[in-house]
Amino acid sequence: MSKIALKVDVDTLLGTQVGTPNLGKLFAELGIRATFLFSLGPDHTGWALKRIFRPGFLKKVSRTSVLEHYGIKTLLYGVLLPGPDIGKRAANEMRAIDQAGHETGIHTWDHVDWQDHVFKKDAAWTKAQMQKSWERFSNIFGHPPSTHGAAGWQMNLSALQQIDAWEMAYASDGRVSPRSIAHLTPYRVSLPSGPSKHVQYPSTLPTLDELIGVDGVDADGAVQQLLSLTQNNPNDQVFTLHAELEGQKLLPAFKTLLLGWLNQGHELVTMQQLHQSWLATKQLDKIANLSFAYGSIPNRSGELMIQN
Repeated sequence: MSKIALKVDVDTLLGTQVGTPNLGKLFAELGIRATFLFSLGPDHTGWALKRIFRPGFLKKVSRTSVLEHYGIKTLLYGVLLPGPDIGKRAANEMRAIDQAGHETGIHTWDHVDWQDHVFKKDAAWTKAQMQKSWERFSNIFGHPPSTHGAAGWQMNLSALQQIDAWEMAYASDGRVSPRSIAHLTPYRVSLPSGPSKHVQYPSTLPTLDELIGVDGVDADGAVQQLLSLTQNNPNDQVFTLHAELEGQKLLPAFKTLLLGWLNQGHELVTMQQLHQSWLATKQLDKIANLSFAYGSIPNRSGELMIQN
């Protein structure tokens, strides 16, 4: 039975306070556990408006109805409204997910700041951002995070080295290349000191917001495209969803997707369960060491950490 790991990126205060509990209820209804990765510092979503000149950004905004999903208040954080501290305002919602048995880990400190700048920042800036996340996470949950999943799939070598310093066994920070879609091949990243100690499990499936609006495809059509990728597919997968999208307006479509995967015979798991299954079958003994690289993904603006 193939496994599909559910990785929930939680980017905003709204996503933490509203989307996260909604997803928690859905997962409880279906008897599913997922991995929730939290943004732990200030919500500066409004800063993302600076991406207006980035290739593909306006097209993505128009396709996915950003205002409808995020709301005007969230889009003003950091612009006309001060950015609220997510970790202070929504600690109860985070702890509730942890106490319900889901895996919890670090997404970022400041989502927009990390996504827009980490690729060109030095080790000192990178480690300071990550250390703030670690300390806030530990204060909220009373235990260290088990994994890391980068905001916007944006990383640098210093960030990967910090994951090793934290002694995390696995992370999901990047994407597979378009030619490898729907095929998971875990790998270690080649660092200046040698292969990373942790294993990377890149997201293998397109996200719903990368499919919706392309050639007129609606949410139901996007679900059917994803199900076609996993039908009779024996490979394990990593699927990234967002609390702001699948936890709100796209919740009904996401439920249809989950039921479709269960009907196809897939096991829906956490990143930890996925990693343990690869350990149990000794498959991690022979995985490749690959160079760190950036690349593009269809219908996603910007350059992302990508598996060559």
